[in-house]
Amino acid sequence: MGYNVAVVGATGNVGREMLNILAERAFPVDRIAALASRRSLGTEVSFGDKTLTTADLETFDFKGWDMALFAIGSDATKAFAPKAAAAGCVVIDNSSLYRYDPLVPLVVPEVNAAAVDGYKNKNIIANPNCSTAQMVVALKPLHDRARIKRVVVSTYQSVSGSGKEAMDELWNQTKGIFVPGQEVEPSVYPKQIAFNVIPHIDVFLEDGQTKEEWKMVAETKKILDPNIKVTATCVRVPVFVGHSEAVNIEFEDFLDEDEARDILREAPGIMVVDKREPGGYVTPVECVGDYATFVSRIRQDSTIENGLNLWCVSDNLRKGAALNAVQIAETLGNRVLRKG
Repeated sequence: MGYNVAVVGATGNVGREMLNILAERAFPVDRIAALASRRSLGTEVSFGDKTLTTADLETFDFKGWDMALFAIGSDATKAFAPKAAAAGCVVIDNSSLYRYDPLVPLVVPEVNAAAVDGYKNKNIIANPNCSTAQMVVALKPLHDRARIKRVVVSTYQSVSGSGKEAMDELWNQTKGIFVPGQEVEPSVYPKQIAFNVIPHIDVFLEDGQTKEEWKMVAETKKILDPNIKVTATCVRVPVFVGHSEAVNIEFEDFLDEDEARDILREAPGIMVVDKREPGGYVTPVECVGDYATFVSRIRQDSTIENGLNLWCVSDNLRKGAALNAVQIAETLGNRVLRKG
């Protein structure tokens, strides 16, 4: 016996990935609904070898549905998630709306699976920001061994994190550079993204950090440990899919790089590729379509007493969004609902 599952925002990048991953991982489904806004009504989407036609989110009745994976913006989530939750359907939300609500668990299953049990407060579970998700997967096993004091992270985030329009902008700007008269002015981003990097993701806050940077700080503390100090610089780069992070970690206790490498090799959700030779590391192009969070360039930081550096890469549409949501659904089913 399986679950009745709705995917909300099924025509978007993340919604389509949710459907793909549910099928790939053979998630136990009795009924599945692909929901979208009225402007996308009737659009066909794939679920394994099946083709689904999207239904209208506004008129959908969530009563009798076990889980709803939301992949829509915060405004729409604010309107529809409470309705689904009130109907008895557990909402797994990919937007930022509920991440910082103390009554809503923020979950990365490899890190804090037990937090799923807190869904009962509001019948809602939050999915973290894409850049946070992959980082805490890498930090968790190291934190368990040597206790992390401080993290300094610089991100190199792909344009897919901004949606299809951003991917189109990168593509069209790149073509325009080589075709005189077909230059494309920025619209999604404040500056040209093709052949450029932009140290600005989300809005600026009063203290000078961007909201994306603030999210990494707040979410790491909520998911992993409130005592960890985090500072982030988040940068958009001209890559279609796949986020990369350079992470500097300061520990309470000494942790040798070789031991760290061994710990990460045994940790769930992580693939270590760390050869000290040209190409002996993973780049965003190589991680696309994969479930793993890849870790490379593990090395001692000699400028502090107990420090390590590492390079972390993951498919942001998968582990950073859709995969993590499906893993939450799996965890919820295994720990709480247990059908079949």
